[in-house]
Amino acid sequence: MIFITGPLYSGKRACACQLLGCSAEELSERAVWDVQELAKGCADLNALADRLAEWDAVIATEIGGGVVPADAGERAAREAAGRLSGLLAQRAERVIRVFCGLPVTLK
Repeated sequence: MIFITGPLYSGKRACACQLLGCSAEELSERAVWDVQELAKGCADLNALADRLAEWDAVIATEIGGGVVPADAGERAAREAAGRLSGLLAQRAERVIRVFCGLPVTLK
């Protein structure tokens, strides 16, 4: 599995298409994205990471950026998303961070 992360609208899906050799229309058959939303309230992040790692590519938007939400539920959701990203990176064969449309290989 290739784990692709980066800020919103940074070119993560285009990068996934290029890496997987598929069109934007075919991407939904080979990749899953916005996985940070799945982490909200998830009781077992390890099991979720195992399921997601079965895809060819997993795309997550980086969240946070230093602004700590006042709401406890939002803080917990951000923590879960961050922990899920770490678990996915551990399972990934490759980890790519896309910033300004430029893919940077982390692993």
